Amino acid sequence: MTTIQCADQTFENIQAVLFDKDGTLADSESFLKSLGQKRSRLVDAQIPGVQEPLLMAFGLEADQINAAGLLAVGSRRENEIAAAAYVAETGRDWLEALEVARSGFAEADGFLNRKADHTPLVAGGLALLQALAAAKLKVGILSADTTDNVADFIQKHQLDAYVQAAIGVDGSVFKPDPALFHQACNALGTAPETTLMIGDSAADIEMARAAGAAGCIGVTGGWTMAPKLANADVVSQLEHIQVLS
Repeated sequence: MTTIQCADQTFENIQAVLFDKDGTLADSESFLKSLGQKRSRLVDAQIPGVQEPLLMAFGLEADQINAAGLLAVGSRRENEIAAAAYVAETGRDWLEALEVARSGFAEADGFLNRKADHTPLVAGGLALLQALAAAKLKVGILSADTTDNVADFIQKHQLDAYVQAAIGVDGSVFKPDPALFHQACNALGTAPETTLMIGDSAADIEMARAAGAAGCIGVTGGWTMAPKLANADVVSQLEHIQVLS
């Protein structure tokens, strides 16, 4: 069992740490802005007039991204459904609207290529992972991104030695459902009450609390406009998290 400290908050008897990915371990802001803009343009190319509403729905305005917005914290499926809803507003049938959103998103993926190439590690991320490994703590990444993208991020940045579980959202269960946290704990072989959550969104915190986690550290270093994380036990940066024993 290990003690982890951040600012004046101490978490004892920790066996594992779960990280969110985008905005927490991955500097994803620039990529997500490009992704949202490309998706909205490509959907608009099929259904003229929806680009601006889609940008607002994604949380993009005046070249700024809302760190608590749909694009930043929602899964791909949630983003597709939101986009399809705006298409359906124009009078399209729902299945047609879903297909328009899916095809626009798929085309955007083709333009932007491998996400991991555009999302470097946040400052302090590697050092913290190394410290956790030295303390023999188990580590997982639990992201609203797809499991394939989580695994690709780990491979790209050569984190295999530090991360034992890569969990994404591929089905119908989304953050903040605590079932995702329990799934990650099962993958690591640890109990929720000995597992610490580190994330950058209210969804991360709500999920971990509902699952009975050991605690929640909110981090804001991955965003220009810092998210509000009032319900975290402590809010700081990755480089300020210390592994004491």
